[in-house]
Amino acid sequence: MSTALIILAAGKGTRMKSDRPKVLHRIAGAPLLWHAMRAGAALHPERTVVVAGHGFAEVEAAAKAHDPDVHVVEQAEQLGTGHAVAQALPALEGFEGDVFVLYGDTPFISPETLEAMRNARASHDVVVLGFDAATPGRYGRLVTRGDALDRIVEYKDATPEDRALTLCNSGVIAADAALLREMLSKVGNDNASGEYYLTDVPGLARAAGRSATVVRCAEAETLGVNSRADLAAAEAAFQNTARAKLLELGVTLQAPETVHLAWDTHLGRDAEVEPNVVFGPGVTVESGARICAFSHLEGCHISQGAVVGPFARLRPGAELAENAQVGNFVEVKNARLGAGAKAKHLTYLGDAELGEKAQIGAGTITCNYDGFLKHRTVIGKDAFIGSNTMLVAPVTIGDGAMTGSGSTITRDVPAGALGIARGRQENKPDFATRLRTLLRAKKKAKQQDKA
Repeated sequence: MSTALIILAAGKGTRMKSDRPKVLHRIAGAPLLWHAMRAGAALHPERTVVVAGHGFAEVEAAAKAHDPDVHVVEQAEQLGTGHAVAQALPALEGFEGDVFVLYGDTPFISPETLEAMRNARASHDVVVLGFDAATPGRYGRLVTRGDALDRIVEYKDATPEDRALTLCNSGVIAADAALLREMLSKVGNDNASGEYYLTDVPGLARAAGRSATVVRCAEAETLGVNSRADLAAAEAAFQNTARAKLLELGVTLQAPETVHLAWDTHLGRDAEVEPNVVFGPGVTVESGARICAFSHLEGCHISQGAVVGPFARLRPGAELAENAQVGNFVEVKNARLGAGAKAKHLTYLGDAELGEKAQIGAGTITCNYDGFLKHRTVIGKDAFIGSNTMLVAPVTIGDGAMTGSGSTITRDVPAGALGIARGRQENKPDFATRLRTLLRAKKKAKQQDKA
């Protein structure tokens, strides 16, 4: 059976106290919306529709940045979840199959849970995702008889008996597309909020002689984000889960609670991560690599046996081949270090290519930006760059070449050559002693003038 996905992302998120649309606030370096889209992608949907409202242009741009094929439709007035889904239906014109409705501010629904809902659809017309809440609070309640779902009651409309129930509504629902269209046409707004509730669909389906059921999941999967406190709690939940998965996969985290992961961090088996490491989006670390303490990585690839840090920063486009080393206070951006290449301390490598076993001395800088354009530096294999060398790009250092410490290199250095570009040193006998005497006298005279 084909599947379509509707993600509701129109809310302003007043409690977030923010001008940014709620679904664009980030967990693990990615918007909430991306987490929801990734969860839904496990269903391999034929079509995905995002319903946006507040900050429509921003939400549309973010959705398409994640999936260029997504349909984004506008809910100009927020008249309830049923109304929001109705705005998505024209984008599903001609679609036949199951429709799943997810929420852009509920990022942790698991693929296993969605698959369980798909399986339940084989024998029921409507499937609702529920959870047993430790503290039900103001959640909507699921009223059941055995495996059958009779109806969903919003908290505002619930009786004391309904509110005593602990089986709560996550909001996630799956139904046949034709049935969903039919039931939504019957949804009214005669309720305490005056809104069109998607939650009326199961009851209407039951009244029409169709079947409805509940699939249960862990409460943690249904965690919604409505405030900054919720966002912080969701971040903590993501990090704890992601760290636990890495440990199970054979990654060494010396102090797991100090390591911050991005939503797409990939660490290979036997990789080692020391304390206080931050992974931004887009990082892959292969098996056997080591990331030392207090390093920050984003948009980079670390190959087997490579070592990063401590106190290193790898920016987007950085790539370390096997056994390459980047050490203390080294920054790498859009640069590739070949196998065994080393830049051990106090260096900036931007827009560069380093050959195998190239060695970079302390204080080296690739001067890659002229104020208008970026330029590239190429350093050959087995080349040695002396400490405090400025490489003014575009420039090429040949295989096996060297640069003298303190040089400013503005021209290519051929393979096997030594490039030196610095002023000749002159030593002036006794000049330092006379200079100190002169300066000491000036300082004493100034102090007497003040007195």
